[in-house]
Amino acid sequence: MSDDRVDFASMLASRLCHDLLSPVGAFANGLELLADEKDPEMRARCIELLEQSARTSANKLKFFRLAFGSAGGFGELVPADEAKSAIQGIIGDRAITLNWMIGAEPLPKPAVKIILNLALLLVDALVRGGRLDIGCEKQAEGIEIALHVEAERIFLDADVERILADGEGASPMTSRTAPAVLVQAVARQSDGTVMLARETPTSLLVGAVLRGR
Repeated sequence: MSDDRVDFASMLASRLCHDLLSPVGAFANGLELLADEKDPEMRARCIELLEQSARTSANKLKFFRLAFGSAGGFGELVPADEAKSAIQGIIGDRAITLNWMIGAEPLPKPAVKIILNLALLLVDALVRGGRLDIGCEKQAEGIEIALHVEAERIFLDADVERILADGEGASPMTSRTAPAVLVQAVARQSDGTVMLARETPTSLLVGAVLRGR
């Protein structure tokens, strides 16, 4: 395995661990508090926080299993509602409205990976909330994917934006930019292209066209 592939795998693992550290750490802290707490109301509150942390951890694991791994086995297709549910899981209670414009037909696994990784980057960019529109259509030339965000402020990392707009080598690979690198890599494997357009200061469109299998 080349050094680049090792570095890429390491960056994805770092991203996963970073995102899981907070909810898993909160779960561990909650268990410690519960062990020492005697007040019934406080114990109920501890249990509520434990449930919340466990739910957040499970949602993130479900998402990353689809986005980075081989969830669903090695088949060609993934149920569309699994992708939608995974994205809803990472949105959680944030003030983000998801407008899912994809039908019930299963999606090719490369398309799902691109949708999920782009959604991850855009959800991170909507730190003050906003709207996320996701669409995917089969056309004669392949599969067209589009994700559009509207928000008062869109905080997309500059390195992530350069990689999505100009390719994998446009900025250094880090745990923060690894999902964008994965999007470009999956698109390249499918003889596809990735595009990004800053429509207005409050609007951003990212998409891909996949022409291969």
